[in-house]
Amino acid sequence: MTVQIGVIGGSGLYDMAELTDRDEKTLTTPFGDPSGPYLIGTLRGKRVAFLARHGAGHRLLPSELNFRANIFGFKLLGVERIISASAVGSLKQEYPPLDIVVPDQFFDRTKGRISTFFGNGLAAHVAFAHPICPELAKVGADAVAAVGANVHRGGTYVCMEGPQFSTLAESRLYRSWGMDVIGMTNLQEAKLAREAEICYVTLALVTDYDCWHPEHDTVTVEMIVQTLMKNAETAQRAIAEAITTLPAARSCDCGSALKFALITRPDAVPPQVKKDLAPIIGKYLS
Repeated sequence: MTVQIGVIGGSGLYDMAELTDRDEKTLTTPFGDPSGPYLIGTLRGKRVAFLARHGAGHRLLPSELNFRANIFGFKLLGVERIISASAVGSLKQEYPPLDIVVPDQFFDRTKGRISTFFGNGLAAHVAFAHPICPELAKVGADAVAAVGANVHRGGTYVCMEGPQFSTLAESRLYRSWGMDVIGMTNLQEAKLAREAEICYVTLALVTDYDCWHPEHDTVTVEMIVQTLMKNAETAQRAIAEAITTLPAARSCDCGSALKFALITRPDAVPPQVKKDLAPIIGKYLS
């Protein structure tokens, strides 16, 4: 049975309790090593690959993550859909801790992170107006509701550099812009998943109100970890429910994102780039 579903676990979510028939697979990629081995197993009758985003023991800062290797590894495994779970701060009063937001937009506040597989002689420009797979977003949000958690459908995820939390001025600015939640990791994953023609959705697990809130003006790791543990349990149940209800075949456009994106003349693409990116571009540049 092929592995078609990938799960990325963020802060607090380092394993999937329901996974059976477990096997660890260590991969290397043309972009280096992923955060750790992929845990492959069976969940609700489907083969799933799980990756702990920050590595064993939560060793990697958001800025240290090898996003390209993480997503490319899923592509090598045959994954077509990725469900990502991430801890976020809330920028709206109506999104309290323990709620889950399924954002449909991102706003980039990172600084110089590599977020493309292309370059080195191959130029490509994928459409990214709608960065989240709508089909997967609906399945994910429905699953959150089905397990009894409060879900908010849509919204904008501000992706900041970190590892420090926001200043009060920054937090107030994001609120004035109408942003919904803030985190440190998901934008690059979404961009790379789109380039790899993999569906992607984020389950944004609210841990705190960020520092704009008068009762949360000093956000601490201790405060967040207490909520993380509760969020992680809810996330595992929601992800399992989503996997159960996923349709067998994709009906979105994610699987053909590169169809009109490759701009370099095929005979001008360096052979090594063709070889390295074959899992992604092979069907277009044979």
